Amino acid sequence: MEHRLLGRSGTSVSVQTLGTMTFGAEADESASHEIITAYVEGGGNMLDTADVYSRGVSEEIIGRWLAAHPTEAEQVVLATKGRAAMGEGPNDVGQSRRHLRRALDASLRRLDVEHIDLYQMHAFDALTPLEETLGFLAEAIASGKISYYGFSNYLGWQLTKAVHLAQAHGWPAPVTVQPQYNLLVRDIEHEIVPAGLDAGMGLLPWSPLAGGWLSGKYERDVPPTGATRLGENPQRGMEAWEKRNADERTWDTLDVVRAVADAHRASPSQIALAWATAQPAVTSVIIGARTVEQLHDNMGAAEIELTDEELARLDEVSAPVMDDYPYGPAGIRQRHRSVVQGE
Repeated sequence: MEHRLLGRSGTSVSVQTLGTMTFGAEADESASHEIITAYVEGGGNMLDTADVYSRGVSEEIIGRWLAAHPTEAEQVVLATKGRAAMGEGPNDVGQSRRHLRRALDASLRRLDVEHIDLYQMHAFDALTPLEETLGFLAEAIASGKISYYGFSNYLGWQLTKAVHLAQAHGWPAPVTVQPQYNLLVRDIEHEIVPAGLDAGMGLLPWSPLAGGWLSGKYERDVPPTGATRLGENPQRGMEAWEKRNADERTWDTLDVVRAVADAHRASPSQIALAWATAQPAVTSVIIGARTVEQLHDNMGAAEIELTDEELARLDEVSAPVMDDYPYGPAGIRQRHRSVVQGE
């Protein structure tokens, strides 16, 4: 599997990261361990979790796998997140120095390690001064508890502010940002991707299959049923069935994804993942699975190289619909110019 540097760092990671939100929820410990083993055997080397995934159970499952596979564990790049509520008290949530110190130590205990490679802030905290958060992260690096830090679900201005605050204080800079990004959700290209590129941060897209939509398993006007995310809960969050089913762009995009998949004798999932991997600033795409079979299909995307024409077709059909200014064609034209005078 291809490897890329983790943002502006010297650490090498595979272009697919194993996301573990399903561990302890949709996949029990035995299945989770089988998935990790298959992922590592397939050439992957980065695991992504969070303290809030199954209320710490995901981290515990990973910790027991690491302990049982010490040789393989030496090669794993381990990432987790803190910020979410892990208790009922007013200080059991957020990015305050107090909460993050306890959250990081708890993650280290559950993972049964002394060091985490990438510690990510799970979402922005409007109540805690960003200097307080960045100061804690700098201390965590200095103490040897983490190597790097990054952000998840931050906006473009929040990323840029963090980068410049870190620079002003002489603190280590963030190396990654983890946003939702896929062929159906591309709005981050307006602000978040440019902010990441400007700062040399690597993107770690989550939900690259849009909650299963880009796997091609759903049909127009046919409500999903059965043991799938939307089959079990059609109103599930951002990928709710009714909203996306009613959007013509969803089905136009899926038509092109299927056509490209047929040309490659691949699955729609593999094409969607290959597209995400090919996007600017992307370091590693976060894949998730309930079963080893799903994992193997997703990992097959690492072998697919889309042509420029195929990428252009996918870009065109999935282009986000925006007002003309400042994110539409008029705004884009105004932000760019030719080196030739007058153009």
